[in-house]
Amino acid sequence: MLKAGWILDLGFCEYEKSLKIQKRLHQLRVEAKIPDTLILAEHPAVFTLGKSGKTDNLLVAPEFLTARGIKIYRIERGGDITFHGPGQIVGYPIFYIKDTLAGIRALIERLELLIILTLNNFGIEAKVLPKMVGVWVGGEKIASIGLAVKSWVSFHGFALNVATDLSNFDLIRPCGLSNIKMTSLERVLKKQINLNEVKERIVFNLPQVFNKKFLVKDELLELTS
Repeated sequence: MLKAGWILDLGFCEYEKSLKIQKRLHQLRVEAKIPDTLILAEHPAVFTLGKSGKTDNLLVAPEFLTARGIKIYRIERGGDITFHGPGQIVGYPIFYIKDTLAGIRALIERLELLIILTLNNFGIEAKVLPKMVGVWVGGEKIASIGLAVKSWVSFHGFALNVATDLSNFDLIRPCGLSNIKMTSLERVLKKQINLNEVKERIVFNLPQVFNKKFLVKDELLELTS
């Protein structure tokens, strides 16, 4: 069993604040001052563009979003455009990938497995699709993954739709593809789902997927101030 990882749950957190926390913990992980750490968060409505994202995949004028107080961030992760908002669990793995994970592809596959196991806990059959990144239920996408790696440490991560207002995805071509339809746990199960219950299952499944214990470390926030 490897050294225990840590979990930091930010709760409902502004996207920009979470980005600063990610970068600080990333640096600490590069310096081997902290173990692998998973940040969990829920954000106000924002859109993010990956490093290769195209602005024409935003289907409304930026002024439309500005009038509604919704920001757009250009960030370092792979992938195109996506939405984050209330009712969605976002996970940021600050993991050293060179040795035990053997690269970014292995991390993506384990994150996909983590999400699939979590959905299975709620009676949902989920899958991955060939040549696609993310997790699907039937022909609809329920979770997106977009990572960045610097100095062999990952950041950015996954977004799982639980009780998300899916109409926000109509404002974009999710992941830059016009034929993707998004879904959520609530839409699939046709009932209200408590976000914290889903977080608990993610935390429960982490050791099985990454072969080590994970400990909740709220005091990590002190290292990022």
